[in-house]
Amino acid sequence: MAWAPDRPAARGRATGRNGTAGTTALEVLRALESGPRGLTDAEADARLARHGENVFPGRRPDPWPRRFARSLRDPFTAVLLSLGLVSAALAAWGTACVIAVLVTVSCVLRATGEHRADRSAAALRELVATTATVRRRPAEPDAPVTRELPVEQLVPGDVVLLAPGDLVPADLRLLRTTGLTVHEAALTGESAPVAKGTAGDLCLQGSSVVSGSATGVVVATGADTVLSGALPRGRGPRPPGPFDRSVNGIARTLVRFMLLTAPLVLVASALLRGRGLETLPFAVAVAVGLTPEMLPVVVTTALARGAALLARGGEVIVRRLPALHDLGAVDVLCVDKTGTLTQDRPVFDRAVDAEGRDAPAVLHWAAVAALWTLHLAELPAPDALDEALLDADEERGGGAEGVEGVAALPCGPGRRIASALVRVPGGYGTDGLGPDGSAPDGDGPGGGGPALPQLRSLPGNVRTLTAGRGSAAMYVLVVKGAAEDVLERCTRIADGAGDTGGGGSGARFAGHRPLGPEDRARLAARADALADSGLRVLAVAVAERPASTGPYPPEDERELAFAGFVGLRDALAPTAAEALTVLADRGVAVKVLTGDHPGTAARACRELGLDPGEPLTAARIDAAGDAELARLAARTTVFARCAPEHKARVVRALRTAGHTTGFLGDGVNDLAALHAADVGICPRDGVPVAREAADVVLASKDLTALGRAVVTGRRGTGHIAAYLRITLSSNLGNVIAMLTAGLLLPFLPMLPAQVLVQNLCFDAAQLSLAYDRPAATVHERPTVLRPRALFRFMTAFGLLNAAADLATFGVLALTLRSAGSAGGQAAFHAGWFTENLLTQALVMLLLRAGRDAAERRAPLPVRLATTGLAVVGLLLPLSPLGPALGMTALPPLYYGLMTVVLSLYGAALAAARKKARTHRP
Repeated sequence: MAWAPDRPAARGRATGRNGTAGTTALEVLRALESGPRGLTDAEADARLARHGENVFPGRRPDPWPRRFARSLRDPFTAVLLSLGLVSAALAAWGTACVIAVLVTVSCVLRATGEHRADRSAAALRELVATTATVRRRPAEPDAPVTRELPVEQLVPGDVVLLAPGDLVPADLRLLRTTGLTVHEAALTGESAPVAKGTAGDLCLQGSSVVSGSATGVVVATGADTVLSGALPRGRGPRPPGPFDRSVNGIARTLVRFMLLTAPLVLVASALLRGRGLETLPFAVAVAVGLTPEMLPVVVTTALARGAALLARGGEVIVRRLPALHDLGAVDVLCVDKTGTLTQDRPVFDRAVDAEGRDAPAVLHWAAVAALWTLHLAELPAPDALDEALLDADEERGGGAEGVEGVAALPCGPGRRIASALVRVPGGYGTDGLGPDGSAPDGDGPGGGGPALPQLRSLPGNVRTLTAGRGSAAMYVLVVKGAAEDVLERCTRIADGAGDTGGGGSGARFAGHRPLGPEDRARLAARADALADSGLRVLAVAVAERPASTGPYPPEDERELAFAGFVGLRDALAPTAAEALTVLADRGVAVKVLTGDHPGTAARACRELGLDPGEPLTAARIDAAGDAELARLAARTTVFARCAPEHKARVVRALRTAGHTTGFLGDGVNDLAALHAADVGICPRDGVPVAREAADVVLASKDLTALGRAVVTGRRGTGHIAAYLRITLSSNLGNVIAMLTAGLLLPFLPMLPAQVLVQNLCFDAAQLSLAYDRPAATVHERPTVLRPRALFRFMTAFGLLNAAADLATFGVLALTLRSAGSAGGQAAFHAGWFTENLLTQALVMLLLRAGRDAAERRAPLPVRLATTGLAVVGLLLPLSPLGPALGMTALPPLYYGLMTVVLSLYGAALAAARKKARTHRP
């Protein structure tokens, strides 16, 4: 077993939450009415019925009808419903029915998309181990039987056996341990394994066994576990995100316009034309004409299509459709380090001697100690640090030729060193084996004998190996562990760490010298410097010992010769560097929030190509006020030694400063930050409670999938913005033209049914915008719907559209002989109807997504939609449906003059679009 000297002392003492504080293991067993032999099957069944299944009580998927009902709370959907009710009250059944269809389609799409996402997220649970090794008895007098049971069937009082690689299936009180270390990064945020003893220790659900074995009794399951209780409660609903704020702002502005428009039409008609309530349907139609009726459908279609593409690729699951828009709007992404940017395993970085020089011999002796500790201490598997030492020594070509393991003492609770006594032919040179301190000759260490190709291929019961050919064998004690613990046992320094003989079994040292107080302080400072650079530091010491037939006691770990330090770093996630590069190219600033040492976090950032700057620690965060923290957070990249509340506070500070913030985390300690962020993101390997709290789940281990999800969110937002630009500007122009014509003409400029058909055709055509190809610039920066910029665009282009409509009125005045007659009114309606659909088709082509839309060839769906819109505008008045809708055929001169108007309008539109590029929402 190994350790990280920069982590706090091993935690996991029983807490009052599970009623085990200050009690012995025997008292806990008695309180649970259990024993070391486990429960009987009958008692376990009874407890299962009483306590329920051992499942995480997370967010239960809402049934489809409830999702549908919740979709009705969308602001635009509520506006449409209100207009539908008014239309029904006025007996305008056509308008009411169309609005009902639009609302239904929108709600069905949204409810179905979110339901599908929840099913995909639920499927991720199949990727996690679902069984536990339990000791139970068929009946009271029977002997206990060890069996594999689904974790859902665990109950308080069950006796569970743990082995390396196991996930802790419930909250356990440990009864017996053998070299047990567990990984608690998901709970505490620290990447170093934690040693577990026996008395008073808990193993919490959500941790995993790194090395050793243990037996424990279940003290809590299901909703009673610490993991289940870690979800933030009592915080109220999450503040509205960028999507909700944008949509709500647009909806409120449009509602004001509609509340002003309808009374204005009624008052103007009454004062100037003496009309009464007969103009009320027309006033409602004008209000409907101002409303982007298809917005809920377009929004849901664009976001659901993007979410479906991500899920189909097996990369990302979007659990809340608006979160995809918010992901595209993110300009600051906060990430936890362990489990996201780095893996939960260390890798060898360097080995140095007492003078700071590279020393392969130090690595070799550390690997020998790790190997024989594994075999002789009968540990079931090496822990992560020992695994890294063995891997590094094998890659370097080291071996164990002629080395015989004699005894070993692993580390454990309260013991931060591990020792191995090995028999080496010819010794190792530190104690000299000769008066001059030189190493002996022969085929011993470095003698060029063949090395074993794989250290870990040695069988577990190996006790006797060839001691060498022609040389005396000596016993060498190798001690490795925390720097301060090893140094306090050293009295000498091994000088001149040499090579290991080109892959042989031993490593020579030229000699030794006394270790004085200055040397001790210098070595301690070097260990601190290595730790500050982001390494986990192990010190290695050696000493020759005489042969002995007695047991090997810990008291022999003294008067050692200090050999050097071994530094290990966190293994980076394979795609983390590429993902950070992609995010930086997309205009997303990455900030690292971790519970680790500042040096460890800074080193990981540098290796990933991210400038760490000056890390900010939890103490500094606590000392800063909210305003100061917002300023510090804006310029800081690494936040170290963070507890869960620190992470959440940093995220809230960034949001307060105006940033759209995402948080990527995988543990219980990340829950508060996931809740505080605009978008909570969790990898698939995160603990269940984190996956349940997240808006977006990375189903792939490839972190670059996050960059692709950001691009997909921005593409969806671009489609929504294009729809709003086109619809709002066209609708505003039509409303201005309607109001003007209503005041100037002795008849209604357009009948309510014509307004409705026109809006249906236009809105149906705009569904094709979800399939548009946005310009490359859409991907380069965060994209968010900005109501103010949108309404500036709407006003400018709405006035341009109104000018085209007024020009059409002039064309109609020139081409129609008697506009006041019934035939003239029908022709006027047909002429304006045709012009509206033609100008809207032109607007779709020129104002669609992308800055260079006017220059790019539209994709096939958009071309088909605009062509269909133009065809309907030209042919519907001439079809049999024309008279039914109050329209008739137009004279040929109209079409010639209308071509001129459309050409001028298109040129003005393109020029204005080019000028307005910098104001795109």
